Amino acid sequence: MREFLMVLLTAAVVTYLATPLVRLLALRVGAITAVRDRDVHTVPIPRLGGVAMLAGFAAAVVLGRELPYHGQLFASSPQLYGVLLGAVIITLLGAVDDVRELDWMTKMAGQVIAGGVMAFFGVRLLSLPIGGVTYLPEPVMVTLTILVVVVSTNAVNFIDGLDGLAAGVVLIASTAFFGWCYLVSQNFDPPNVFSMATFISAALMGVCLGFLPHNFHPARLFMGDAGALLLGLLLAAATISMTGSVDPSSSLASASAATAIFLPLAIPVAILALPFLDIVLAVLRRTRAGQLPWKPDRGHLHHRMLDIGHSHRRAVILLYLWSLLIAAGTVSFAYLPPWASALGIVATLALATLLTRPRSGRVAAGV
Repeated sequence: MREFLMVLLTAAVVTYLATPLVRLLALRVGAITAVRDRDVHTVPIPRLGGVAMLAGFAAAVVLGRELPYHGQLFASSPQLYGVLLGAVIITLLGAVDDVRELDWMTKMAGQVIAGGVMAFFGVRLLSLPIGGVTYLPEPVMVTLTILVVVVSTNAVNFIDGLDGLAAGVVLIASTAFFGWCYLVSQNFDPPNVFSMATFISAALMGVCLGFLPHNFHPARLFMGDAGALLLGLLLAAATISMTGSVDPSSSLASASAATAIFLPLAIPVAILALPFLDIVLAVLRRTRAGQLPWKPDRGHLHHRMLDIGHSHRRAVILLYLWSLLIAAGTVSFAYLPPWASALGIVATLALATLLTRPRSGRVAAGV
């Protein structure tokens, strides 16, 4: 666990220290988010925070190469270098969009390229935990890998609408995923918790922790597309590297056989359930209104939280709670008997529902 803490702290400290420098860079190059009708901030805010996040992740990779156990990941495979290269590509794409907005087709092409680069370095789905372990032709698996990257990057980008929301949700998701990966890795033959998925998850936790102090309301810097796309890609990389490694027929701690079959499919979806829900609702909403699915509007989940009377900070914290409920609740099935997990989810669900109820038409002054 000491190596994971070193990776996490390195990513956090470098991201935290780099963020003020990136803010100055954003002001100099004009990467500033103006106030638009759909926005909730009232003054222009610089963006480009993803560059600082990339610096934090790169520092964690450099450190990882020198560590006794994580260093073996670099010696045995170029996959983490592929993830780093994909991260650089996706961050540059987002940074260009932060300075001068790109059209949706160009951004989509960049996401496909980043996913393709990772797949070229071996970061791709090898099997699917469906009906046991299902193998499909390599071109199909590469296509699915790129699709996971595109969906994940856009999901995080969609939810990045309130100060600290995307970074906090990804922090919760990566923490839950790290816990599950660590547990599952203990059942490998031979047991080995130092997997690519646990390394990326630990580094991602650190990146989010380092950025949040600058980004929580009132934010001094937005992560921009550079940050949202980067976080989505890293979550996708961790998910891809782990999904094909889990044999559903193996037992998971105290989980039942049925739960063991369910978890490898459920957890990758659960860790980003809130952004996935937001993107699905947005597509349905815009399509019904006769708009293009990628046309921005003011109907996201975080906008609705504000519309029913919650303050900015309260809305963010409540969405954290919902993310924690879904991600941690699903992962708990790997640690606890199903009845205990279900009971905890019901209790947390009742609390979250109670706290999320409309605020009687008034906006709270604080949390």
